Amino acid sequence: MDSAINDPDLPKGIQRSRPLPDPKLGALWDSIILDERLKTQLLSQAMLNFTMRPKVDRSVIPLHGVILLVGPPGTGKTSLARGLAHRTALSFTGANFRLLEVEPHTLTSSNMGKTQRAVSDLFSQSISEATASGPTIVLLDEVETLAADRSKMSLEANPIDIHRATDAVLVQLDILADQHPNLLFLATSNFPQAVDSAFTSRCDLVMQIPLPNREACALILKDCLSGLSRTYPQIGKLLTSPQFDRCATECVGLDGRAIRKMVANALASSRETAMNPELVTIEDLFAAAKAARGVRVQAEKIK
Repeated sequence: MDSAINDPDLPKGIQRSRPLPDPKLGALWDSIILDERLKTQLLSQAMLNFTMRPKVDRSVIPLHGVILLVGPPGTGKTSLARGLAHRTALSFTGANFRLLEVEPHTLTSSNMGKTQRAVSDLFSQSISEATASGPTIVLLDEVETLAADRSKMSLEANPIDIHRATDAVLVQLDILADQHPNLLFLATSNFPQAVDSAFTSRCDLVMQIPLPNREACALILKDCLSGLSRTYPQIGKLLTSPQFDRCATECVGLDGRAIRKMVANALASSRETAMNPELVTIEDLFAAAKAARGVRVQAEKIK
């Protein structure tokens, strides 16, 4: 049973609350293929938040307890953040960690002042109160929704209220950093250029999560096919195909999510493979990878 709680009684803006560590989130951490040096840096930064912040004055090291993951959609930023929460909690034996996931879109309103009040209440009350029960990690997905770049706002969509909402986020981050050293924010953004620079300046670490290189593409493809082979054993034979490396090379330019979906496209390449996935061939995989990359290239040209 999933230990996450989707409770209708949770405060506005909190989508999910779950105790940590959570092995399911550990599986997410393992599934994200990323340079181990980057994973080590992420985990170390998160651990430092809970070991040093309670002991060292912020006038010496001005930590805010915020890590920002940026990169293209599909690179696994949200899964990586959830997995990081698990691994961080696992590093502290006996500590009662909790992960709160914020749903930023529920906080916005077209009514003047409501967005600002909702944001202030979320940080000053809901999140602040949660830290009273133990170390708390907060996931802020699509953080540009809450901390939009004020310098780029137009006269549309009630910019004054959005401007004030960003102000509220910044003020609350400063207050929480002073009052709650047992609190860590993990923020993600597909569009870092849309995040206010004052928010970015408060981040203790900003990490770019890149598209997978050829080696990483091969590892993602292997992980996906290996997982499928537990249900469909014949698929495991594709891992030793002489054409496997060619398929992995064709995946370069795709994100991890797109690679796994490409495998699903290969399984749906005919009615026969859809009915019996064990009939899929390495040629089906290559064709699906080539098609997926073609779509990605075309989309980039349109941009």
